[in-house]
Amino acid sequence: MFYNAAPLGLRGILALQTGLAIGMKQLLEFIPIALFFIVYQLDGETLTLGGWQHEFDGIFSATAVLIAATALQVLISRIASGFWDKRSLWTFVAVAVFGGATLILRDQTFIQWKPTIFNWALALAFGIFHFIGDRNLLERTLGAQLELPKAVWAKLNLLWMSNFLIVGALNLYVAYGYSEAFWVSYKLYSAIGFTLLLTVLTAVLVSPHLQAEEPAANTDGD
Repeated sequence: MFYNAAPLGLRGILALQTGLAIGMKQLLEFIPIALFFIVYQLDGETLTLGGWQHEFDGIFSATAVLIAATALQVLISRIASGFWDKRSLWTFVAVAVFGGATLILRDQTFIQWKPTIFNWALALAFGIFHFIGDRNLLERTLGAQLELPKAVWAKLNLLWMSNFLIVGALNLYVAYGYSEAFWVSYKLYSAIGFTLLLTVLTAVLVSPHLQAEEPAANTDGD
């Protein structure tokens, strides 16, 4: 690949590419959350298809759509990448378990607790691997794509762990401190905001350590 930009520009481009690569998978996970939000807004509306009718019932219809959309997202990811992504699979398991409990017991508490339990479980995993073994969890996951000093991997791991802890805590605060409708909106917009913020902060930490490609020599005489 040929570059005409200055080294600082190259570093910025590579940092952006790295940040996008890290955040893109999470951004794709917004599709089920967005559908959850949209279906929730249809509460009381009736969908008619031929002789079949369904009346949307708020959080319960939204939860059913969230489960189905998450399953579809995992399958599409598998087809596109050629392998099963473990984090996506665990996300689906969490959505299916807590969403299923919400639908069966008709209690929205379960689906409201799901983001907290899932994020705190991730924070615990990041914390355990931060102190066990030669490589933390983030380095194990992204080490094949990035060559970074151990100190940078440690900072990144702590950054991601802190993100998961804060996201989980804020979810509980909003779920119990505000209305259900407000929580549904918060679920969508906070997911976008925190993911973008995490992506930017990750790129800022990584960019000083990326190696820019040297301009290739022109052997054609053009």
